[in-house]
Amino acid sequence: MQQIKIKSSKHFEFIDLTEEIERIVSESKLMAGMCFVYVPHTTAAVTINEDADPDVKTDIISFIQRLVPWNGNYLHTEGNSAAHILSTIIGVSVAIPFDDGTLSLGRWQGIYFCEFDGPRERNVDVILTEAKS
Repeated sequence: MQQIKIKSSKHFEFIDLTEEIERIVSESKLMAGMCFVYVPHTTAAVTINEDADPDVKTDIISFIQRLVPWNGNYLHTEGNSAAHILSTIIGVSVAIPFDDGTLSLGRWQGIYFCEFDGPRERNVDVILTEAKS
């Protein structure tokens, strides 16, 4: 397992991890298998979405803030229930196949760490499994 250290700078933020995860896969020397990306936090998530147009992540953040308002009528006393809810909705893991030492992402896809309660220092775990022939 490899760990990526992240330091978010905003309350809500999508941080592109694609290059770092591609580097981990490439340096592993594994030719084919699965790459698991896991976020061990309850107020953050990970997703795969378009990485060509930055407006896409801006639109997603805008929509999720309307979907789950920060100042809702929540019982959780820490004041970050919205972040917990968003983490659950979006999810804390993704699995990406790789072949020839390269992630099998679509042409416009990127891997994003989703910060919902920042700024904070975070970790993302990357686990590679080799395909058996």
